[in-house]
Amino acid sequence: MIAWLNETVIAVNDILYGYLLVYVLVAAGLFLTIYLGFPQFKHFPAIIRSLSGSRDGEKHEVSSFQAFAVGVGTRVGIGNIGGVALALILGGPGAIFWMWVVALLGMTTAFCESTLAQLFKVKNRDGSFRGGPSYYMTRGLSARWMGIIFAAITVLASGIAVPMVQVNAVAATLDANHGVPKWGTALIMMLLLAPVIIGGLRSVARAAEYLAPIMAFVYLALTIVVIFMNLPAAGSAIMEIFRGALGLQSGIAGVTGGIFAALLNGARRGLFSNEAGLGTAPNVAGSAAASHPVKQGWVQALGVFIDTILICTATAILILTSAPSVFVGGLETNAAGTLTGDALIFHYGSWALPVVSLIIFIFAYTSAFGAYSYGQVALDFLTQNRAVSFVYRVVVILACGWASVQALSLVWAISDVLLGLGALFNLYAVIRLAPWVKALLADWRENPAADFHAENNAHLPAPIKDHAWA
Repeated sequence: MIAWLNETVIAVNDILYGYLLVYVLVAAGLFLTIYLGFPQFKHFPAIIRSLSGSRDGEKHEVSSFQAFAVGVGTRVGIGNIGGVALALILGGPGAIFWMWVVALLGMTTAFCESTLAQLFKVKNRDGSFRGGPSYYMTRGLSARWMGIIFAAITVLASGIAVPMVQVNAVAATLDANHGVPKWGTALIMMLLLAPVIIGGLRSVARAAEYLAPIMAFVYLALTIVVIFMNLPAAGSAIMEIFRGALGLQSGIAGVTGGIFAALLNGARRGLFSNEAGLGTAPNVAGSAAASHPVKQGWVQALGVFIDTILICTATAILILTSAPSVFVGGLETNAAGTLTGDALIFHYGSWALPVVSLIIFIFAYTSAFGAYSYGQVALDFLTQNRAVSFVYRVVVILACGWASVQALSLVWAISDVLLGLGALFNLYAVIRLAPWVKALLADWRENPAADFHAENNAHLPAPIKDHAWA
């Protein structure tokens, strides 16, 4: 029975991610970019400045910066670093170029879904906000049934399965590299996750506010040092990326090579690295206190830019400059999990192994509690019962401990299917509600410094009932 289920889920995954979702995500990003007049380029200075003043907020609220930090902390996880390595193995250096392309399109998608999450957010029982795809499906499309399905998917896939997978990966890494027993990692992770997760969304936001930027900065600093120490090799790596993308050379890894392999694998890994369009990050983006929905949209677009254009590019150059010693032809896909760490050790020496393990540990930690927060927002949509919410948090913590000592291939595959199906619902809603985003963008352009007011707003296609924008 288990074997049959595993084969079925894998087959569905292959269809969903290999032939459907990647094209839908790219098409949606392209449509939204054209429909809104290329906002990620036209308003790039606003995107860069979007974090200015973003830490302002009341004590009971999640600040705009905290929502950004949760998004970055969740995106830049083990899957992100391993995803770049996998793109290089399957598609060669040219895959990175296509990661850039889909990230630029994804900036618009992330902007739209987070702007909508802000517009249709509601006041929670404790005075904080709640928003996200379930809320704009219900309040924007009048499709509560869709919101319920999406929320249920998010509660299970993002809130429980993704943290389990992250913790499982770090347990395997610490066991292999340092002989730390998996039960030991389980105890450590549960002890570290418990105070953050039990504290709820605001506790997650406070933890991410400090950990995520530090984590990203340290990792970027390590890779930038390597680049400056190997400028000629870094320049050659960038040329390899462009040559591979244009089909002028096959991928170094050589598993498939060629322009189509570069395009498909770069697009696939880029889309699931930055999560634009999946409907995950808007759960926290919609819970932030922002003065205008568009401003939070810019903040989340910046998160995609940092994730892919900066961090993924730095990872790719780090790996490519280690060729042919670490990155060689014919690598198997299971090498993706250790390739980035091997490249860091190649450049810095064996002393870097504990540093690499610590980075991986923090990646998994921030990704685990960040993904839980998405599930919590979705659960709050389904029920306001405090006991149910508390039980959910305990279940997440216990599931992470259990996951440390288990093989989770089936759990991972099922969560992928659920997240992929949720993404299709989310993209449908975002496309349908694109006129609202266009209206909000027009409102913001009139006076970028002004606060947003929904009441009697001439730009909006229709009045909003029970809105949080007095």
